[in-house]
Amino acid sequence: MKTINNNLRLFWQGTVLSYVALFAWFRPVTYIASKILMPLAQMIFFTFLGSYASGGSNVDFYVIGNAIQITAVSGIFGVTMSIGGDRWAGTLAYLFGTPANRMMMFFGRAFMHVIDGAFGVVIALTWGALLFGVDFSQTNLSALGLTILVTTISTCGLGLLMGCLSLITANVMFVNNTVYFLLLIFSGANIAIDTLPNWMQAFSQILPLTRGIASARILIAGGSFAEVVPLLTSEAGIGIIYGWLGYFLFKWFEVQAKRKGSLETV
Repeated sequence: MKTINNNLRLFWQGTVLSYVALFAWFRPVTYIASKILMPLAQMIFFTFLGSYASGGSNVDFYVIGNAIQITAVSGIFGVTMSIGGDRWAGTLAYLFGTPANRMMMFFGRAFMHVIDGAFGVVIALTWGALLFGVDFSQTNLSALGLTILVTTISTCGLGLLMGCLSLITANVMFVNNTVYFLLLIFSGANIAIDTLPNWMQAFSQILPLTRGIASARILIAGGSFAEVVPLLTSEAGIGIIYGWLGYFLFKWFEVQAKRKGSLETV
């Protein structure tokens, strides 16, 4: 029982401290702007662009897609920087030196970003209702909330894997930006999956967000929870796979660092 309590305490403290450290340089007004104005700017840009290209139809398609895709800001950038920050701040050596449970420390880095990412999606959907008239009257809100949560967790799973790459590259922001914009294309946020070439459709199926966005569109259109259960199950599975791949890479990096006696080898 003591071990469980210690691990839970480690998970929570690591979660809070890594999140606070990540945003320590932010003023509250800057953080608020990033959560309110950034989703609005992305939504307006792609909604107007997509509506113009499609002759003014399918506004909801672009609003919902970009609202859900906003979770990648926290899931990709936030989680990656939470893990990579240990190396940049010079604390990675202390982390590798502690006997604390690695799994708790590693997955704890993503917990606050799950909450933060889901909050960002809610704000984006609110903008969609206020500015673009997205109708939620037929929506199962509890199912939509679960969809947002599952999609955010799945995206954070990819972020954990990307975070491990930040331990071996000096230009992880380039990689993060590339992944973020690839998600804009391949996740179905702005381009219908069935209009893509076959190889692109296949690639989209191994990414997070793809099924989460599709589920949100079904639910907001009035679909039932039963219709999206298979999609959400697959979405959660993809996130779990990415998360565990990240964890195993993290452990491998630690072994290599201790064997070679240098963090620069990771």
